[in-house]
Amino acid sequence: MVHSVELVFDPDTEARVRGIWDALRDADIPSQAPASRPHVTLTVAQHIDSQAEDVLRALVDRFPLPCRLGATLMFGRSSGVLARLLIPTTELLEVQAEVYRSCVPFMTPAPMPHAEPEQWTPHVTLARHVAAARLVTAVRIAGRPAEIVGSVTGLRHWDGDKRVEHPIG
Repeated sequence: MVHSVELVFDPDTEARVRGIWDALRDADIPSQAPASRPHVTLTVAQHIDSQAEDVLRALVDRFPLPCRLGATLMFGRSSGVLARLLIPTTELLEVQAEVYRSCVPFMTPAPMPHAEPEQWTPHVTLARHVAAARLVTAVRIAGRPAEIVGSVTGLRHWDGDKRVEHPIG
């Protein structure tokens, strides 16, 4: 598994994302529900030492930040990952770059390249392994409402090995 540092949402935004997950699941599309919590991954590696959490606490005064979930995205070629774009703002891009730089000394073997600043695509995963035959239905469900306005309220360190969330703050 992997470790990641992630943005988490206010309760209303989280509930709206969970509503999309539930609608996908009800349509027999393999959504993230109920195994996860809505989040946006800022950086990821095979392992992130817990010492990174101490360094990241310096960022907690930057939250909450306004956010908007916009366009529906598809990652991969077949049986891909369905997501909603977290519309990048200057503040969010700065937070991601700072989290990345702060975590590098605590990541082994190294951060994954798609999480490097300027390579990062901010998004909320809605479903994985979406079959081509289900894509039209999945995109229709995932795209409603067209925009979700809310806020990101903080950070967490996700330990994928133990499947444990460590709030930072």
